[in-house]
Amino acid sequence: NNYGQRQFPEKLIPLMIANAMNDEPVPVYGDGRNVRDWIFVEDHARAIWLAFLKGKAGSSYNIGARNERQNIEVVKSILDALGKPHSLIKFVTDRLGHDRRYAIDARKVETELGWKPITTWEDGLQKTIRWYRENQDWVNQIRSGAYRDYYKNHYGMEVGAK
Repeated sequence: NNYGQRQFPEKLIPLMIANAMNDEPVPVYGDGRNVRDWIFVEDHARAIWLAFLKGKAGSSYNIGARNERQNIEVVKSILDALGKPHSLIKFVTDRLGHDRRYAIDARKVETELGWKPITTWEDGLQKTIRWYRENQDWVNQIRSGAYRDYYKNHYGMEVGAK
């Protein structure tokens, strides 16, 4: 999964950051043990650019950062980075058919194109949090529109609920 600056706040990381900054509950699906391979957006963009420049026509490349983490671990990392209590976590009913794990085999992009991510999880998360802190007006504008209905339907609570 991609993460970084300017990501729409319905995605896990920006949603957790926005809610935690406002001392609102952070909704976590199921038991939070779903696993995703997290890749910082700038590393992902660099891999796509490298595939464009050096990739073989007609080939496909799986891009992964070898950074698998459970969602609950991601959420706790965000809360810790923001100095917020884990008591903000609210487990909500999991989505039907929600995949337990997304596994990416990125060996081809690594071996054929020489690509590897350069941003650590910690650095990428700090950059992301800093951007959302500095751009709260952008986030709040999005959260004030049709997003409110989406949020209530998916998490069973209102944006801004405490």
